[in-house]
Amino acid sequence: MSEHNTSNGVTRDEAEEAVRVLLRWAGEDPSREGLIDTPRRVVKAYKDWFSGYEIDPGEYLRRTFKEVAGYDEMVVLRDIEFESHCEHHMAPIIGRAHVGYLPTNRVVGISKLARVVDAYARRFQVQEKMTAEIARCIHDNLHPSGVAVVVDASHECMTTRGVHKRGVSMITSQMLGSFRDDARTRAEFLDFIGIHGGRR
Repeated sequence: MSEHNTSNGVTRDEAEEAVRVLLRWAGEDPSREGLIDTPRRVVKAYKDWFSGYEIDPGEYLRRTFKEVAGYDEMVVLRDIEFESHCEHHMAPIIGRAHVGYLPTNRVVGISKLARVVDAYARRFQVQEKMTAEIARCIHDNLHPSGVAVVVDASHECMTTRGVHKRGVSMITSQMLGSFRDDARTRAEFLDFIGIHGGRR
């Protein structure tokens, strides 16, 4: 069945045909038994992997809680696992994000921080950009006195092609507000997530 109501003007049939073209280009026969349903499965997988384009990550942070008894110390959510895809080779990026912020007069449910990470991860990405996007989204919606984001990920475009280096991960960070301006605050966050504490 065709899917005509798409936001970018590409139908499901067109997407499936693109997969068949790639299979033929790779030297395969898309009509053989093992591959006949592959275009449908790939398009379905893409709908899941790239669902972040249909989400406004800031929406997750619009419901906040003010009854926190004056709590203004660091809030940290660490080891948020994610899967993304690099925009250069469309290969998987697998990793973990660590997010912290210093609330002013309101906090957000912790699951919402994980959802923000997922919303940006489920797009074609560059890790540096994704790190900055997560931090900026939290900053712009919660207006905390500081935001810190560290992303640690392995890139399959490096491990399965090109230099073929396994066991290598890339770490990126974005510090805003107090985390950028105050070395002690930054060090406390890094200790919490284990960068200085030897967890890695």
